[in-house]
Amino acid sequence: MKIEIWSDVMCPFCYIGKNNFEQALEQLPFKDEVEVEWKSFQLDPTLDPLKPQNTIEYFKEKKGFPAEQAAQMIGQVAQMGKGAGIDFDFEKALIINTFNAHKLLHLAKKYGKANEMEEALFKAHFTDGKNVGDIEELISLAGHLGIDKDEAKQALVSDEFDYEINQDIQEAKNNGISSVPFFVLNGKYAVSGAQPAEVFADALQQTYKETVSPFKDLSQGGASCDTDNCSI
Repeated sequence: MKIEIWSDVMCPFCYIGKNNFEQALEQLPFKDEVEVEWKSFQLDPTLDPLKPQNTIEYFKEKKGFPAEQAAQMIGQVAQMGKGAGIDFDFEKALIINTFNAHKLLHLAKKYGKANEMEEALFKAHFTDGKNVGDIEELISLAGHLGIDKDEAKQALVSDEFDYEINQDIQEAKNNGISSVPFFVLNGKYAVSGAQPAEVFADALQQTYKETVSPFKDLSQGGASCDTDNCSI
């Protein structure tokens, strides 16, 4: 069963949704039959890749929120994060254009390490206060996951994965996806937002039952052949 997840590195609800989704999946007997594919999405592609902002500044200047309102919103998100096992540090988090981070995600996908990279990027951004638009920081993350640093640098300074990133973003538009996280379950169902683990578990079980598990035989049996013999 394939799960496609559209996400952006600077989306706190994507991090919460990831943790809740993984908590749900871990409890299911068919967890090893599930393939997860991370898809790129940019919440604000207009951000300058060279000028990071702190979170309060961003909400004030870009969204027009008063500092007090922005701080209240951030506090609420931080509380939600604790429930998902995440220690958000919004005082250190740097808002930046995430296109370079998505390049690294697609490079990691090449080596089957997209999930580990997504987690590393979230942690770098929301917990460690790293600049996930900075080439050197991203190269370091790649190295920690065993990805060759020279290859990571080449991917980050070139347009090697630009097509894949833009394809993910265009696919989201084509499917009417305008907010993240957005989970597509085996091309059949969708779950949007940072839902509780119980919601993910129910959705995964329903999808598995309807699209993966053996067919329910509506007949009373009849003449047939299998690989060994035929019977009437």
